[in-house]
Amino acid sequence: MEFLTSENNFLGITEPELFDYATSSVIIQSAPYEHTSSYLQGSNLGPQAIIEASHFVEFYDEETDLEVYRKLGISTVREMDFKGKVDEDAIGLIESETAYHLKNNKFVVSLGAEHTVSLGFVKAFKKQDANFSVLQIDAHSDLREAYNGNPYSHASVLARIHDLGIPICQVGIRAQCREEAELIKSSPLINTWYAHQIQDNDQWMDDCIAKLKDRVYLTIDADGFDPSVMPAVGTAEPGGLMWHQGLKFLKKLAEKKQIIGFDIVECAPREGEILTQFNLAKLLYKILGYCSYYKKL
Repeated sequence: MEFLTSENNFLGITEPELFDYATSSVIIQSAPYEHTSSYLQGSNLGPQAIIEASHFVEFYDEETDLEVYRKLGISTVREMDFKGKVDEDAIGLIESETAYHLKNNKFVVSLGAEHTVSLGFVKAFKKQDANFSVLQIDAHSDLREAYNGNPYSHASVLARIHDLGIPICQVGIRAQCREEAELIKSSPLINTWYAHQIQDNDQWMDDCIAKLKDRVYLTIDADGFDPSVMPAVGTAEPGGLMWHQGLKFLKKLAEKKQIIGFDIVECAPREGEILTQFNLAKLLYKILGYCSYYKKL
């Protein structure tokens, strides 16, 4: 498998032993797959933009008092190639490459374009160990049976994960159709905390975490955060998670549960604006820091 050079790796790490695949505990993989975007396009550029922005993230984190990359080692592998692959074939490629890294006992962090890619990540984790929950931070439920006739649409990714029988907790939802609302009401596998329910106090954080299994796969759509924090997304919605609110929740999650892997998707970079990709790069590093701080990684 081919790897990126030090100039292109996450954080711009220069010490070879700290970005080498063999010696790193964490790998960053990119799935720049965009086939079903329904509003603004450009999410295929998101993974590389996040990696480039990460070169300006400080190695030291004052909250955890860690330079976590030195403790873990972070290797960045080459982008997946989706030439000639869409829908089920694209998911198969993602699943196969993710499974490769899991077999090598790596903690896998994935950067995606459209949210469809998360199905491939989750399927790989399920083959390794089915006993986990999926935690989704998102503006949208993504629970449509199909969108524009495509069951592999970004708007259907959580419906496909639901088909796998995996429990799902959703946070920050504030845009959905009636079909999705009815599925949430009827399914014992889905627990949803809507954006309007999480503004007054933080009790929802403990309530949500209590519903999760001990092992959690985390999927973060950038639009789950408020557009003031993450403006460059495909389908922005007002009223999302704020920065410190989101970090407080993720820190609690890392303390109380085992995060087994995570992905960040739906960054659609805009020319002349770097806030979204920088904040997502910092968010990625913060999550790794929380996992390491609580000795879960």
